[in-house]
Amino acid sequence: MVRRFTLLLLLTLAATSCSSSLFKVKPVTELPPMPAAARSADAGGVTVRTAPLLTDEESQELFEANLPVSGVLPVRLELAFQSGLPVETKRARFRLRDSENREWKFLKPKDAISRIMKANGVFAYNPNSRKQFEQEFGAYALDVKTPLSSQDPLRRGFIFFQTPDKQPIKSDLRLTLTVERLPQVATIQLN
Repeated sequence: MVRRFTLLLLLTLAATSCSSSLFKVKPVTELPPMPAAARSADAGGVTVRTAPLLTDEESQELFEANLPVSGVLPVRLELAFQSGLPVETKRARFRLRDSENREWKFLKPKDAISRIMKANGVFAYNPNSRKQFEQEFGAYALDVKTPLSSQDPLRRGFIFFQTPDKQPIKSDLRLTLTVERLPQVATIQLN
């Protein structure tokens, strides 16, 4: 009887200790506005702006995970509708190349989470904690499902890329973002 009670107590403690999010992601409302120094490009009725890349410390503060060490690069992006017909953003393709002409893999938020967890050695976790982390992390992702129009002219969020070799990000690489399948192609030097 004592063994059962002890086992039940241990299981209860283990379940409740893992019920919060895997990483403490900062609420989206606390994200600062896009800086004036953001680089931009015109894509034929849509302006694409990118913020300077996050430092290791900023990434750690925002996501409580060091994404660059995980080989995941978050790129803060803004799409602004200028004029014309509504623009279908779900067809947009985001490509990132470095100074060595290697293409980085675009990651959906769920794939970025998997990469972060693998790089941090997180294998045993409460499934509810992962769901909560996915929701909090996914809230930062750029919404490309809803078309840009004069009624809904602005999209802000992050897109995520993985290094070609899945290694930590080197700070000396020159990165170029290309956004395709908008009315025109937009190319922006990130750093």
